[in-house]
Amino acid sequence: MKHRIDPDGQRLPIKLDTTSNGEFVPVPLSGTNRAANRMAQEAASRNARRLGLKRRDFLLSTCGAASTLLAFNAANAAAGRTGGYFDLHADAALEPQLAQASLDKAEFIFDVQGHFVDPNRQWLETAPATAFKFASKTRCALNTGDAALSHLACLTPEEFVKDVFMDSDTDMMVLSFVPSRRDAQPLTIQSADAVRRIVDRMEGTHRLLIHGRVNPNQPGDVEDMEELRDRWGIAAWKTYTQWGPDGKGYFLSDEPGTRLIENARKLDVKVVCVHKGLPFGKPSYEHSQCSDIGVVARRFPDVSFLIYHSGFVPGVKEGPFVGRGADDGIDTLIRSLVENGIGPNSNVYAELGSTRRFLMRDPDSAAHALGKLLRYCGPDNVVWGTDSIWYGSPQDQIQALRTFQITPELREKYGYPEITPRLRAKIFGLNATRPYGISAQEVKMRARGDRIARERLAYLERPEPHYRTYGPKTRREFLNLLAWNGGSRA
Repeated sequence: MKHRIDPDGQRLPIKLDTTSNGEFVPVPLSGTNRAANRMAQEAASRNARRLGLKRRDFLLSTCGAASTLLAFNAANAAAGRTGGYFDLHADAALEPQLAQASLDKAEFIFDVQGHFVDPNRQWLETAPATAFKFASKTRCALNTGDAALSHLACLTPEEFVKDVFMDSDTDMMVLSFVPSRRDAQPLTIQSADAVRRIVDRMEGTHRLLIHGRVNPNQPGDVEDMEELRDRWGIAAWKTYTQWGPDGKGYFLSDEPGTRLIENARKLDVKVVCVHKGLPFGKPSYEHSQCSDIGVVARRFPDVSFLIYHSGFVPGVKEGPFVGRGADDGIDTLIRSLVENGIGPNSNVYAELGSTRRFLMRDPDSAAHALGKLLRYCGPDNVVWGTDSIWYGSPQDQIQALRTFQITPELREKYGYPEITPRLRAKIFGLNATRPYGISAQEVKMRARGDRIARERLAYLERPEPHYRTYGPKTRREFLNLLAWNGGSRA
């Protein structure tokens, strides 16, 4: 089979790289990560030869994904990182049935954090010519190079649908927003609805929900909430407490945060998705912490709060929760819940987002982070999100979680649960059905016969995933991304 994309098979299906979602400066790979990638590349060549396959064909198979994850296990074990691991049979790299048993599943996958960059809207009037030029996807055949921003032709709704619904097992997604001024939005509500209508035309009206962006410290946003509900049918509200038009954030527990929540209750769309962690530089650090979450969860028990990224801060060691907890990262969320008497499986949901993707690089921290969230937020209240498109197709994140396990030693010592198939199914999608008020069974039933399902079945006869990531990979690219919003995220 000849391949149009990566014909020599140089790209691994599971990606460990420095890509950021644009909300934190890219963090260099550790020596262990570099060794893991090198070992995975060597294993791919070796195992492809043993199976008589070309590298690209091997890496497209479940054996290719299994081979990559097993190489990561070996590199992590050599470095003493054994608190978490990818639970695969040692022969899965060469035995398709063993690989498929671990990596080909039929869970309902509901990704509550997806993103799309609109290349045709008003923010282009102020965007620099270099906006998103670093993104690998912008070097596609649609880029004619005739105009300064022609590379953005590759970031289209159709390409979004391919990444999410063709190249991954995702059944359903929520299209979310990034913080921005009202006159410079890389994704407007109109653009989000345009993507949804593309899915609608594919008979998949159930597959894509959209958020309504509300920054209550920006004049006009709270006042527009009713129109977002009535005109666009939004499913929840998305806000960034560390963002403000003047560079200053806010807490949900103070005005204007409570004004947002009270209006959400009045409009009967009682799901508030709040970005926490991943501070946009020092000025936003205070408001990226989760001290306000337990307060508003107790004050508004009828509102569901989805905590995007769960308060994670890249580069901070996510060790076990001890006593009152640390003053950083995920522990600020746990501490707020404990101090305000918010027990597991209540009205606070921990969304994984960039947290899980970043911690694919460190299985020990991944085990502690996921274990703590499951213990304190509850096994019914950890929800799946990937922050894609920034990380490309979410399939590698799906495959990594399908096989991730916390060691018995850590489970016994800290009270973390075993990651069973039932628990994975909850995280992947069932948990999010409660706040969003949907039926996973109905969605799966409708999805089996819709046009997306039929097109994906045909596509998988000759799949061409690109195995690339889109977000910035260096500090220079990160600063370039900031430019479209006047540096307001920093």
